[in-house]
Amino acid sequence: MTHSILRCVFILFLVINPLHAAANNTILILGDSLSAAYGLKQEQGWVQLLQDKYDDEQRNINLVNASISGETTGGALRRLDALLEQYQPTHVLIELGANDGLRGFPITKMQTNLTALIEKSQAADAQTALMEIYIPPNYGPRYSKMFTDSFTSVSEATNSHLMPFFVLKVAGKSELMQNDNLHPNKTAQPILRDEMYNTINQWLNKD
Repeated sequence: MTHSILRCVFILFLVINPLHAAANNTILILGDSLSAAYGLKQEQGWVQLLQDKYDDEQRNINLVNASISGETTGGALRRLDALLEQYQPTHVLIELGANDGLRGFPITKMQTNLTALIEKSQAADAQTALMEIYIPPNYGPRYSKMFTDSFTSVSEATNSHLMPFFVLKVAGKSELMQNDNLHPNKTAQPILRDEMYNTINQWLNKD
C-alpha cells in the first residue's frame, strides 16, 4: 500500500512540476507613457487589461509593468539592474525610444542604450523583445526612417524578437486618442490589449 502511494506521488510530481515550470512566465515591461496608462487609471491601461485577460483564462503569466511616463532608454538602463534582481523575469519587453526621438537625442546613443538593455536582460537569462517605435512625421522623413530602422538593426544584432508598433491601429483616430493626439484614450485600451495579446502569444510560442 505504501509503495503504491509513493508511486502515485512520484508520478504526480513528474506531471505537475514540468507543467508548472513551463507555464510560469514573468514578463517585465519596460515602457513609457504608452504602457504606463498616461492620463488614465492604472486599471484602465492595456497592461492591466491584458493581465485580467490572462487571469480569466487561468494562464500563469505575470505582467510586471515597470513603465514610466516620459521614460527614455537611458533612464530605463539606470533602473534595470534593480528590476531584474527584484522580479527575476523570464521575459523582458522593451517599449522605449519615443522620448529619445522626441527630445532629439542621437540615434546612435539610443541604439547603444537599447542594446545594453537587451544584453543585461539576456545575461539574467530572460528572453527579450524589442518594440518598433514610430515618431511624428514633423521630424523629417530622413530622421524618422533612421529612427525606426534602428529598432530592426538592434533586434537583429542582439537576436531579440522584434514587435510591431502596437499603437498604429489607433493613432490618428481622434475618437481613440486623448486631447494631445499622442496618447490613446480609455476606449483605445482594449484594442491595444488585444493587439498585445496576439503579439505576446507569438513571442511566447516562438520561444
